[in-house]
Amino acid sequence: MTDVQQDVHGPIARAVVECAADAIVAVDDRQRVTVWNPAAERMFGWTAEEMLGRVAPIVPDELKAEHNAVQERLLTRRGAEGLESADTGQISIATRRLHRDGRLIDVRIDTSVLQDRDGRLLGWVGVYHPVEEDEVVQHHMAERARLVRRLNDIVADLNAELDLATVLDRITAALIELTGADAGGFVRLERDRLRLVTVNGLPEHMRGATADLRSSLVGELLRSGKTVMLAGGERRLGDLIWSELPGLHTVALGLSFLQNEPYGALYALFSGRRVGHTELELLELLAGHAGVAVGNAVAYAEVVRQRAHERAVIDSSADGIAVLDRDGVVRQWNPAAHTLTGVPPQEAIGRELPFEAPAPGEMITFPLPSGIWLNVLAAEIEETGEVVVDFRDVSEAKALEEAKDLFLATTSHELRTPITVVQGFASTLVNRWDELADADRRSAVATIAERAQSLGRLVEHLLLGSRAGRDELAVTIETFDLARVLEGVVAGFRSLSEAHPVRLEVPPGLPPARGDAMATDIVLGQLLENAMKYSPDGGTVTVRAWPEDGSIVVTVEDEGIGITPGDHERVFERFVQGETGDRRRFGGIGLGLYIVKRLTEAQGGHVSAEPGPGGRGTRMRLVLCRAEDGRP
Repeated sequence: MTDVQQDVHGPIARAVVECAADAIVAVDDRQRVTVWNPAAERMFGWTAEEMLGRVAPIVPDELKAEHNAVQERLLTRRGAEGLESADTGQISIATRRLHRDGRLIDVRIDTSVLQDRDGRLLGWVGVYHPVEEDEVVQHHMAERARLVRRLNDIVADLNAELDLATVLDRITAALIELTGADAGGFVRLERDRLRLVTVNGLPEHMRGATADLRSSLVGELLRSGKTVMLAGGERRLGDLIWSELPGLHTVALGLSFLQNEPYGALYALFSGRRVGHTELELLELLAGHAGVAVGNAVAYAEVVRQRAHERAVIDSSADGIAVLDRDGVVRQWNPAAHTLTGVPPQEAIGRELPFEAPAPGEMITFPLPSGIWLNVLAAEIEETGEVVVDFRDVSEAKALEEAKDLFLATTSHELRTPITVVQGFASTLVNRWDELADADRRSAVATIAERAQSLGRLVEHLLLGSRAGRDELAVTIETFDLARVLEGVVAGFRSLSEAHPVRLEVPPGLPPARGDAMATDIVLGQLLENAMKYSPDGGTVTVRAWPEDGSIVVTVEDEGIGITPGDHERVFERFVQGETGDRRRFGGIGLGLYIVKRLTEAQGGHVSAEPGPGGRGTRMRLVLCRAEDGRP
């Protein structure tokens, strides 16, 4: 130590300080002034009485990082060389300080650690030399200007890049270029962990490594309330896995913020050259600008993610979606729009909508030339002036609506006819009972009974059709004698019409079926009823059954008018009849075969329609499950 350092309060030391031509300023470990000599009063304009015990306001805001870096470096040397060392050296820098009147003064400062004989830290002492045309200073300032210009170029380049990974890689590369560090990296804060997301000058396998935040240098920096720090000495450099850099002696790190919250930290690692205040200042500036660049990239990534999410929603929508610009030109056209309209994206985008769109907020329904009915709704995006057009296929609902209208009209007719007959004959019997012969009365009662039976069948069809539409048809799956069911149904229909002989062809030993005997009885009865109904000129109705490939096939053939080509599948839909152009000729509400299909499928079977032999009449093919041997 110098005599001034050893006995700063002694009379000789005080005299030396008072008489010195250079300004001498000493501060304690809390930056409060303990020495402020007359030369300091002349240089800065404040008296000793004004400064003692206060933090001197002579360091410009833009140079505080430099000032802190000098003191951090002296402490690092002191820690590395040991508390007992009396010579921790000094750091000399050319910089600027503030005068009381606001002027910036060019100075060179020799800064040393101030400690007592026992090595306890008392503070720092700085000797300030005024500088005019010093070549060293000029070189320093020129280099500083070059670095600032380069930093501005790097920042502009960073802000133009929107890919987050690329931004972080470029930040680390810029760190090494500006500070001359031997290696560097960027760590991201993830709750109570740090993750190394980019490296430069270090093994690539380190990328992605994690460390505990609390015990790390970043954790120490966060707790200090500062934004930059220097660390040296073997004990402190185990942070993360930086020790993989051979000869590592100093780590400089600076915090990077995103939306005023710590996002990560830049590390500059030095294994060769020494670190000065300039490097620390550049690190602090770069870390600050990194937060802006990272913020831009994160915001852009969020926009991209949101756009991708919106695109996925639009593309996966079952509705057709088109987005029109202010001029009504299609800018987006999702796969469903292609499917519904048949217009591919390459033909739709850049052109007007292939159909008329409603006004924003309105909805219209219309058919396309293909026969598909569209329900179209438009909505305007106020921020962009774009219009989103949503359209969906409502053909099925439209067909069902028309079928229901037809069902109501048909049902009204089917109910009106028997009710009118019943009312007429009942009124005749009431009013003319005594006038009518016994045979006439019996005939009237028979007609009423026959019409009541028709009404009963109609109501039964309505109930079954309603239950089938709600998937409420209850069937019991069990083994039953199909041959016996066939014989019973055929026997019941043989007496209904002399013009329709009914034949049954069942081989001996027909295997039992697996299903619901009552439901099968209803199915066969409806098929036989239709066979007679659609054979107005008479003809034989033939029922056959045989085992086939683990199932039992039953067919009902007639010699009637047959089914119009293309309608063999439609006849099993609700409210649909064959020969629709001559519906009133045969009556009915179009529920019979719909009920047949639902009852058959409920048993695990299948029913279909096809032309009869030689193209004459219709053959209904019923496939039922065959009971397994020994199964109850």
